[in-house]
Amino acid sequence: MTTEKNNQQAIIYGLISVFFWSTVATAFSIALRHIEPAQLLLVASITSFGFLMTLVLIKKQGQALLQEAKTSYKSSFFFGAINPFIYYLILLVAYDLLPAQEAQAINYTWAIMLSLLAVPIMKQRLTLNDTLAALFCYFGVLFIATHGQPFSLKFGNLLGVAMALLSTIIWALYWLLNTKDKRPSLIGLTLNFAFAIPMIFIYCWITGNLSNWPIEGVLSALYIGLFEMGITFVLWNQALKLTDKASRIANFIFLSPILSIFWLTQFAGESIQNSTLVGLACILIGLTVQNLRRAKSQK
Repeated sequence: MTTEKNNQQAIIYGLISVFFWSTVATAFSIALRHIEPAQLLLVASITSFGFLMTLVLIKKQGQALLQEAKTSYKSSFFFGAINPFIYYLILLVAYDLLPAQEAQAINYTWAIMLSLLAVPIMKQRLTLNDTLAALFCYFGVLFIATHGQPFSLKFGNLLGVAMALLSTIIWALYWLLNTKDKRPSLIGLTLNFAFAIPMIFIYCWITGNLSNWPIEGVLSALYIGLFEMGITFVLWNQALKLTDKASRIANFIFLSPILSIFWLTQFAGESIQNSTLVGLACILIGLTVQNLRRAKSQK
């Protein structure tokens, strides 16, 4: 297959991925009106595991998965506890406490958190671009959290903002630690869900979340399991493998929050606040500044 054709397919896979990711905030918002965050996580995780396991079997990697489960069960338990269990539980609690437009905007700052945490963990240097990007992004978070009054320091929902920011720390830590994970990517992700599901089930049992399953919430959770945690990751990884320039595909991510705002107005019934738009603009400027440094380093 020619490079040009590979790039065309990569663009298609990338755009499909971004489209589905942009719908997730709306799906979270709808689901959490009917079921609790832990219930949503349980259904979505089982759905995602079913999809990933099917993919493993189609690729005839079942034996390899069993072998990896025996030899790397500690890693599978550790990474599964972080993602999907702890990360998504905290993220969903943030979505439950905040309007989806605010939670999803704050969640996009995880890339900045990744750069900040890479300094102590990976011994990397913080560049001027990283510093400027962090200033833009976290001013955007402050603008959103205070509903357009950043210097008042009066937060609309301080706990919700704290949970959203905590989710970015956990997600960034997961990816930094994941660089040392020696398991094959598909098998590793499948095992993460396999080990996490019992933890999520026990958590639901302890917190009394194993009863009352409205169909509207369950259907939304099934959608999230497929398109937030399953199919979209596979399509995105395929896009990155096919393209000859990863930055071209990575830039598609900037479309996601813009589309997400549109879906929230159309299907979740949220009235988008001016403070969200201004704050999101600051966050996207910060991510662009950070991305410019990466683009230069790849030349």
